[in-house]
Amino acid sequence: MTASHSDAKMADAEMADTPPQKGAKQRIVFMGSPAFAIPTLNHLVKTHEVCAVYSQPAKKSGRGMKTTPVPVAAYADAAGLPVFTPEHLKSAEIEAQLASHDADLFVVVAYGLLLPATILAIPRFGCLNGHASLLPRWRGAAPIQRAIQVGDSETGISAMIMETGLDTGPVVAVRQTAISKHDNAASLHDRLADLTAACLGAVIDGAPYSLASPTPQADDGIIYAAKISSAEAMIDWQQPANVLDCHIRAFAPYPGAWCFAPKGRLRILEASPMAMPATQTTATPQDALAGSFLGKTDDGAIIIACGQDALKITKVQPAGKTSMTASDFLNGTALAIGAFLHPETSPETI
Repeated sequence: MTASHSDAKMADAEMADTPPQKGAKQRIVFMGSPAFAIPTLNHLVKTHEVCAVYSQPAKKSGRGMKTTPVPVAAYADAAGLPVFTPEHLKSAEIEAQLASHDADLFVVVAYGLLLPATILAIPRFGCLNGHASLLPRWRGAAPIQRAIQVGDSETGISAMIMETGLDTGPVVAVRQTAISKHDNAASLHDRLADLTAACLGAVIDGAPYSLASPTPQADDGIIYAAKISSAEAMIDWQQPANVLDCHIRAFAPYPGAWCFAPKGRLRILEASPMAMPATQTTATPQDALAGSFLGKTDDGAIIIACGQDALKITKVQPAGKTSMTASDFLNGTALAIGAFLHPETSPETI
């Protein structure tokens, strides 16, 4: 939706017999699917009128491939909210159903389905999206992981009026947060989920006036956050330790940065860069090849040589097992000094 369309919507409301006032409860259709969206839905249930929740259909998961509702649908059902789980939004029936809710706003947080232009035009004040990046940087599916992966020092939430383009709409509010050297995808996910609830909550509390003057996104600085895959989470030990530190944190806990150990695929869940051990500082490249086991620290952490410096690994997950400390892993797996953790050594998968 463009800024002028938003202005027209607000003008219509102001000409109504009982125009909404700042601070008034808004009638909302909420659209979201993963756990990331739950804090925002929980906030809106307490502060506004959520008349319907749209989420993706139930998924098959686990070893038994049991069909289970996605997190937002499960939460909404438990809260007694009307839940709809269409496969797509591209039908006249869905459009009519959405229009029947007579909503002031559609609020979208990690829904996972694109909204056609005809649906974007339905709600009185437009469609508001909470995106986990400082737009236009990291448009797309995996902004949290990509920000950590490349070593960004800051990210945040952008509250955006939706258009048909992928995360291209004008922004009405932002909230920023630093990315620490200890953050992984899980910790940043949880912090941004709460920040999304606070950011969107403030915008919706002030609607329609808070939506009246959105800021178009800049034409420069656009970067897309592609979906993540298990294949790209493979560790390349030729990379410097500081680069692999970001790589490991970006993919923890899922899908987990991985390599192969003597007993199969090994996820590396926690690690930090360190200088090469004193015994290796004068070694030739043949003595400390990237990916080789250099021993353990006094507290039992695994030391692996990298293309530059080394990684101190403190938490891992072997194939078919739960996560464990590096010390516990070494107690059950004999690694000789100089042994390699290379992705080519085994075809085994998790």
